[in-house]
Amino acid sequence: MNANEAAPERRGGIVGLYESFIRFVGGCMLGAIVAIMIAQVAARYVFGSSLIWAEELCRYIMVWMTFLLLGTSYKAGEFVSLEMLPASLPVAARRVVRIVMAVPTLVFLALMTWAGWVYASRFDHQTIPALDFIWESLTGEPLSLSIRWIYVSVSIGCGLLFLHILVDLALRTGRLVRGEPDATAIKADAGEVA
Repeated sequence: MNANEAAPERRGGIVGLYESFIRFVGGCMLGAIVAIMIAQVAARYVFGSSLIWAEELCRYIMVWMTFLLLGTSYKAGEFVSLEMLPASLPVAARRVVRIVMAVPTLVFLALMTWAGWVYASRFDHQTIPALDFIWESLTGEPLSLSIRWIYVSVSIGCGLLFLHILVDLALRTGRLVRGEPDATAIKADAGEVA
């Protein structure tokens, strides 16, 4: 493997902007969680008080971060997978199995995207207590932001993961039809993937 193959793949255009944006947002969310938790620890152990909203707000940020980064994790190959059956098959059969396995996953993600949106819409009139408390402390009036915007993270994350898998499925199918090796097969043949 040469140096160009070892370097991470960089994309330009819309895909590159999307990937950079998602990574940036994920990093900002992680930074916000760390800052809030440091403030919570300092408030509790230095000032003898507690930020009653800190744990709730960190939980909501973590939920959003998790669902936003699903597609990025999939693209990086960081999902747990059972490779016992595909690894024992010839390369062409392995590709077919992976393509066939993607179809029920796409159906499930489509259902989760739709059901998540329907579920989130049921909470339009319930507000986010932590944000109401913070905003009311600063301005004197509650923010009244619907908790729907927390629950809708499921739909957005599943929708983005659906798109990642759909693009991967199209690329794998194209490689199979053209008889080209895919990245997984190249790594397996090189002994990099168990």
